[in-house]
Amino acid sequence: MSKPVVAVVGRPNVGKSTLFNKLCGQRLAIVDDTPGVTRDRIYGDCEWLGREMLLIDTGGIEPYSDDIILSQMRRQAQLAIDSADVIIFVTDVRTGVVATDEEVASMLQKSGKPIVLCVNKSDSLGEPPAEFYEFYNLGLGDPIQVSAVHGHGTGDLLDEVIKYLPEEEETDEETDTVKVAVIGKPNAGKSSLVNKMSGEERMIVSDIAGTTRDATDTLVENEHGSFVFIDTAGLRRKSKVDDAIEKYSVIRARMAVERANVCVIMIDATEGFTEQDSKVAGIAHELGKASIIAVNKWDLVEKDGKTMDSFRKKLMNDFSFMSYAPIIFISAKTGQRIDRLFELIKYVDTQNAMRISTGKLNDVLASATARVQPPTDKGKRLKIYYMTQASTRPPTFVCFVNNKDLFHYSYQRYLDNRIREVFGLEGTPTKFVIRERDKNNKK
Repeated sequence: MSKPVVAVVGRPNVGKSTLFNKLCGQRLAIVDDTPGVTRDRIYGDCEWLGREMLLIDTGGIEPYSDDIILSQMRRQAQLAIDSADVIIFVTDVRTGVVATDEEVASMLQKSGKPIVLCVNKSDSLGEPPAEFYEFYNLGLGDPIQVSAVHGHGTGDLLDEVIKYLPEEEETDEETDTVKVAVIGKPNAGKSSLVNKMSGEERMIVSDIAGTTRDATDTLVENEHGSFVFIDTAGLRRKSKVDDAIEKYSVIRARMAVERANVCVIMIDATEGFTEQDSKVAGIAHELGKASIIAVNKWDLVEKDGKTMDSFRKKLMNDFSFMSYAPIIFISAKTGQRIDRLFELIKYVDTQNAMRISTGKLNDVLASATARVQPPTDKGKRLKIYYMTQASTRPPTFVCFVNNKDLFHYSYQRYLDNRIREVFGLEGTPTKFVIRERDKNNKK
């Protein structure tokens, strides 16, 4: 299930980006006193009282401006509003209610979405100033006094937001349906692949990049099993993204990956690997999804006996950060190796959900540490007391050690390779959590 979406909107220079950074707990948005600094939406994860949400920071809304940049920002903000489950409307207590606030409030009310009114820059503790009560005139219910700079009131704000979030869906762990996100840069053949795998013209297919704007679902049931294919808008290089709708598709693609069990990363064989392919794959890797690299349009490539091997070796180097992902050469147009792709999807899904017993893990750990001694630093040697698997999707291993600082990434990678040698885990990333034994409890 993808996270509910919360859009942070308001007129320029009311502190939306500062609030966004505070709620996300990190500096993701550019903060500047110049109105209009945030021109593109930026998104980040936020968690409050056990509820996770995707926060979208938007450019300031100027409802009636003819300025080209401001009108584009307004369009982007409207797109964020359209897809949001809840809207945080940010205003400025120092200026009081201005005409633009009233116009934005009217625009938001027409959306029919729940609105939480945030009165920002209330930096002094105690009774709110007289200007605070003006915001009741917007007709959006009780305003919440917040200082984004100091963090005052952000808890009250999030308390109100989660009241309006949709109910969490119960995830059915027993379901046999595999959710598959088809991702990649524009015009790589994503929609053609979904059409071929579903056996129908489900998606509009065009040579014009960017035809698919939203993520759409297609249910496919065949001899291989039950699948839901999530076709996504292609991800472009930021310098190439001029249309607001296509900027928004980056967020939609991330949301699609969050919903998926498996990601099929489409590469255009006629273009080869690009930097954007790496960024697309990075989303799947970061979110711990099982992944397959599908090289499409293989029918259009002139080949000899060594073409596939050389192409594969280059891709293995290009995708060195996800060396676990299998590579398959397909043609969505002719159907070449589509049956094999179905089989791979089922296989990597089971690998992503694999659970390994603690006993077997520690047998591998003992063998690995005997073969290659753990690292030392200034006479101190790393001791790994034991390892256990905490969760699946992706397989997550917890290592209890004497000193976390001694557990270098290179040794972690060595252990990961030993585990993969024994148990497979093909097509899935893994995650290691390093915990230090409580020194106060040592005997």
